[in-house]
Amino acid sequence: MSPLSIALAGGGTGGHIEPMLALADALRRRDDDLTITCLGTARGMETRIVPARGYDLRLIPPVPLPRKPTLDLLKVPGRVVGAVRQTAALLRELDADVVVGFGGYVALPAYLAARRAHVPVVVHEQNALPGLANRIGARLAARVAVTAPGTPLRHAEVVGMPLRGAISGLDRAARRAEARAEFDLDADRPTLLVFGGSQGAASLNRAAVGAADALTAAGVQVLHARGPKNTDVEVPARPAGEAPYVVVDYLDRMDLAYAAADLALCRSGAVTVAEVAAVGLPAAFVPLPIGNGEQRRNAQPLVDAGGGLLVEDADLSPAWIEQHVVPLLTDADRLAGFAAHAKAAGARDADEKLAEIVLEVARG
Repeated sequence: MSPLSIALAGGGTGGHIEPMLALADALRRRDDDLTITCLGTARGMETRIVPARGYDLRLIPPVPLPRKPTLDLLKVPGRVVGAVRQTAALLRELDADVVVGFGGYVALPAYLAARRAHVPVVVHEQNALPGLANRIGARLAARVAVTAPGTPLRHAEVVGMPLRGAISGLDRAARRAEARAEFDLDADRPTLLVFGGSQGAASLNRAAVGAADALTAAGVQVLHARGPKNTDVEVPARPAGEAPYVVVDYLDRMDLAYAAADLALCRSGAVTVAEVAAVGLPAAFVPLPIGNGEQRRNAQPLVDAGGGLLVEDADLSPAWIEQHVVPLLTDADRLAGFAAHAKAAGARDADEKLAEIVLEVARG
């Protein structure tokens, strides 16, 4: 019997790529003989990330999708035809037993090509509010998995967000001393982690830098990832004996950053929300103020569970940080309560749950 062949469609952004690769890792742990092929496009981050993680990447034509019904939607069918034809040929070449899609402009042609090639589909939706590709894919799918309860897709099964093993298996307390030493932070001070995604976020940068004096004067140290292009974001060195404020361009080791922190100030992309919940790190979420509002929806269940705060981007300021973040970080009992609620709301085994679903569909 030949090994199962599984095609994973999740290119474009880290929000699609990371859960795809977490699933790939879980599938490989279960059966090293599986053939796993990732589908992506030449313009996405997957061209760098997927091969670096040891997986085969095959390129298909992208089909950009409008976030909302606009005139651009009328152009989609013409773009889809050629992409579906090429992708269906690729699925036949791979002899795929199942296509797993994570949404975005890679997933739509993969879903439609799978139907043409008579290959079953599994959909995973990361966001609380699904995009167009997964709304279409869910209608064609054998199984639909979602991260959050209440996600409006038919026949959805809540599994959570597939996460990297370095995150899902992280023991923050056990790694704290190592992590703080890695970033030149003091061992015992309350610690704020500021990050705005891989490219940083201007509003978070401005607010955190503006609150630097208030934070460090209160004994709070800061690890701030400003983004590689934001080299103008600087904080003068703190006087000797005062809490440090460490600015870096990028965090290669998010596991250590999470372990070093007691609270995060961050956006609320689906992967970020799932990661901080899984590791029990409370957060002050600042939803991205553009798009269809999915970032606010992503964060709201964790905030409602008592695992975080939420502030709109327009309301975030140095004064807000001084009034809300500093008191929380300097109240150990309250902070511990937030951490416990965050961890209780998190899911660490979504990769295994999704792998089980995919294998069941692939085996027919």
